[in-house]
Amino acid sequence: MPLPFHILRRAAPVALAVAAVLGAPAAQAATWVYVANADSQDVSVLELDRTAGTLKPVDTMAVGGTAMPMAVSPDKRVLYVALRSQPFRVVSLDIDPASGKLRKLGEAPLADSMANIDTDATGRWLFAASYPGHKITVNSIGKDGVVGAVQQLIPTAPNAHAIHADAANRYVLATSLGGDHLSAWKFDAETGKLTAHEPALTPVAPEKSGPRHFAWSRDQRHLYLLDELDAAVHVMAYDKERGTLRPLQRTTTLPKGFTGKPWAADIHLSPDGRTLYASERTSSTLSTFRVDSASGQLQPLGQVPTEKTPRGFAVDASGRFLIAAGQDSHHVALHPIDAATGLPGAPTRVPVGKNPNWIEIVDMP
Repeated sequence: MPLPFHILRRAAPVALAVAAVLGAPAAQAATWVYVANADSQDVSVLELDRTAGTLKPVDTMAVGGTAMPMAVSPDKRVLYVALRSQPFRVVSLDIDPASGKLRKLGEAPLADSMANIDTDATGRWLFAASYPGHKITVNSIGKDGVVGAVQQLIPTAPNAHAIHADAANRYVLATSLGGDHLSAWKFDAETGKLTAHEPALTPVAPEKSGPRHFAWSRDQRHLYLLDELDAAVHVMAYDKERGTLRPLQRTTTLPKGFTGKPWAADIHLSPDGRTLYASERTSSTLSTFRVDSASGQLQPLGQVPTEKTPRGFAVDASGRFLIAAGQDSHHVALHPIDAATGLPGAPTRVPVGKNPNWIEIVDMP
């Protein structure tokens, strides 16, 4: 005779405790890796096994357009993929937590070809920045996680490239690669509206440096900005109460003896905030910097080779792995990170789609 439900429910924690004592294997949270492939117009789904240090292909999801920037909803339920071929749109994809596979929920028009997308902290709004269209936009996101219509369109200086809200969801910053500045906006999370902040612009020197992507420190005291055209990294003090920036340091991602044309791409901090990484496409290298916890300033640790033309990369939540996408190699590289130095080690290469350019890593509970 089967036991009543209330007895089974009480017995479950005891069984789990006994299993732990006896050394029975506990279920591990899955970690899914999503790679946007522009030319094959799809998203590669892979599983990161931290114990084995491996990256295993799981599935490929066709999206019907030039897949480039992506973002994940705050609740990790939905992956957003911006398509940079006409008609310009964003696809909302449901993430199956058990398999990592994707299912299309819907799509919505974008106002232009977008170089970057991101959600606000509530998951109700999608920001986008257009490099060829010189604009930033806000789309609504429904309760079902599906992106809706464009709610606001703001013309900018040339070549808007990155757009993100700060942790408090009060201010939004955007780069202008052609205008050599960061623009600042007040953000109303109830209405999704952006309004000009004061000061509206933070210049980035020298001219024609091409500010591209940026990342905040965990405590929101510092912002790290990567230039595309001179491959410099800027450290700025960020006043999170006022939403203002002040330059502190400028260093470079270029290897010693570099003689080519700089072409920097992506920048990310390690989860503990102690290490900063940046990619440079001409040299196909990853730069590593140690972050001073007090001043936020950077100590360069050098460069390591990675996939050819590393446009995008990501660091996993444990800080033990860095995954870089090689636009011209059609592979991603899984680099183990040395716990003592923070330096990426020799990679394992995994084939993906054509022209991989953006990576999102999602941990499931």
